[in-house]
Amino acid sequence: MTKYLYTILLVFGLCSVQAQTTEGDVLFTVDKEPVYASEFIRIFNKNLDLVQDESQKDVDEYLKLFVNYKLKLKEAKAQGLDEKPSYVRELSNYKKQLAKNYLTDSKVTDELVSEAYERVSNEVNADHILIRLNESVTPEDTLAAYNQLLKFRERVINEGFETVQKDIHNGQTIYAENLGYFSGFKMVYPFETAAYNTPVGEISMPFKTRFGYHIVIVNDVRKSRGERTVAHIMVSENQEDPILAETRINDIYNKLQQGEPFESSAKQFSDDKSSAKNGGKLSPFSGGQLSSTEFEEQAFALKEMGDVSKPFKTEFGWHIIKLLDKKSVESFETMKPELEAKVKKDSRSQLINTSLVNNLMERYHVSYEQPALPYFESLLSNDYFVGRWILPNDFQGEKDLVSIDNKKFSYNDFGQFLLKSQRKAIAKKPLDKLVEEKYKEFLDSNLIQYQEENLENENEDFAHIVAEYRDGLLLFDLMETEIWNASKSDSVGLENFYQANKNTYFWNERVDALVASSSSKSTIKKVKKMLEDGKSEDDIKGALNSDETVHVIFTSGVMDKEHQALPQDFEYKTGVSKIYPHNDAYIVTLVKAVLPKEAKAYEDAKGQIISDYQVYKESLWLEDLKTKYPVVINEDVLTKVKNQIKQ
Repeated sequence: MTKYLYTILLVFGLCSVQAQTTEGDVLFTVDKEPVYASEFIRIFNKNLDLVQDESQKDVDEYLKLFVNYKLKLKEAKAQGLDEKPSYVRELSNYKKQLAKNYLTDSKVTDELVSEAYERVSNEVNADHILIRLNESVTPEDTLAAYNQLLKFRERVINEGFETVQKDIHNGQTIYAENLGYFSGFKMVYPFETAAYNTPVGEISMPFKTRFGYHIVIVNDVRKSRGERTVAHIMVSENQEDPILAETRINDIYNKLQQGEPFESSAKQFSDDKSSAKNGGKLSPFSGGQLSSTEFEEQAFALKEMGDVSKPFKTEFGWHIIKLLDKKSVESFETMKPELEAKVKKDSRSQLINTSLVNNLMERYHVSYEQPALPYFESLLSNDYFVGRWILPNDFQGEKDLVSIDNKKFSYNDFGQFLLKSQRKAIAKKPLDKLVEEKYKEFLDSNLIQYQEENLENENEDFAHIVAEYRDGLLLFDLMETEIWNASKSDSVGLENFYQANKNTYFWNERVDALVASSSSKSTIKKVKKMLEDGKSEDDIKGALNSDETVHVIFTSGVMDKEHQALPQDFEYKTGVSKIYPHNDAYIVTLVKAVLPKEAKAYEDAKGQIISDYQVYKESLWLEDLKTKYPVVINEDVLTKVKNQIKQ
């Protein structure tokens, strides 16, 4: 779905036609096919606050874009792109994914969201004992595991968890572990529920998850640690010489200890370019959100605003972090959308599905009571449990089984469901229970599927979003074929376009330089004098820095005016520069060479050339489409549209 984002933005969130005050007025025609003013007004108003280009807020300019959009859709359908199997499949998959947001029970969802908020607001510290059981376990094995856990529970009460843990944990069939602190959504839902429902200092009764049977011992409950905002300085590890990164981060840390501003150091030296320009500031995060546990623990260990950590290493490199802000868990209203999305993805969503199915059963007047089930029980045999069962030759498949609204299901529909749902090596159970379970699965899935199939007719919002995506897919396929791929493969056209626009592609003026930075102006004056005397970087560092104190840090390479190490007013000439104040520090630069502004070779500019060539080709193509599909604007209706929009 992500690859279609460009196209969805391109069509400005277009949806299907919705009646407005000018419902019957035709704003324009594309090859005599009407486009209504109501659609244009709705789309214009919907996207007025979203567009960045001020010209698109002008009705006439927006109309040009809207006409181009309609021309492209016309061409896509003329090429039969809406009939391509890949298009049909992708649209179907999207509808199924989108429908999940609409196939829900709002009351149960709200209850689960409220429960989730309570749990993410508090962290539980717990131990647990697990007896592993697979899905094909027998009732006898289940009972044995349950009884064994009751014995373990009694031992923990009398002997303490650590003693029992040392005695029983084998890491294969029995696990006895301390889980530390965790909050909502960190464990499978049944385990989470048992942990949060067990008082501190007590032990739950045995309960089941998909892993087996557990007991949980709750040691403590505390308020969640909330959210942290930090800035960091990162030094990427050099694979050839790992010591270099550690040495550099320690040099930076020593400068911070000497009073160098953190933000200034981040701007000058951090290898995380995305945050360096903002003084190293990162987006806020909460417990469990980061991929690096070490980084998270270091951040939460900082107590006071402005505290700075010592250098530490993660899988991404070396870091120093500074605490900028800390917040408690956000309000329920703020977190509600995020929690609702998590609830629907989590196993607890089964509770929502159960409630939804019950509502649909009532709506369509169906139930799990089915007089035909004994007939199916008579057809089954133990072959079902090893995946070898087949329908008999005299199977009465044509008979009616059940109806959902106006859709009928036959004996054969349920018979085929039984065939497809049998698996090899599953635990045996009484055949009447098996048929009851399978019929419930059959009815549940078909109730939800029937609702899904009719959502476009029953839910206007769903219909609009599907229409938006439907058009977006078409435009993506069309643009990919006609413009994007065609431009990339047109080597002759690209070369000719480059030659015709050669002066557009050039390197800015650059310098090959060694930049020295220090928070002390007197130190940078010494550096300037030593550079003028021909001293090397190592000579200067040896004279001014020590293991405990770093007064100057160097950055070298080819740099342009956008480089973080150079001030905007830097003068490009060879030799030792004057001293510049920069990023709350001072710099002096040895410019070894000035590389003048010069034209880029074709290969160096190829990415930009392709992009520009695509824009050029699209403009020519649109002119051809206007000839192929004549567009006629109804000026009277356009005037009415402008007046309505101004209101």
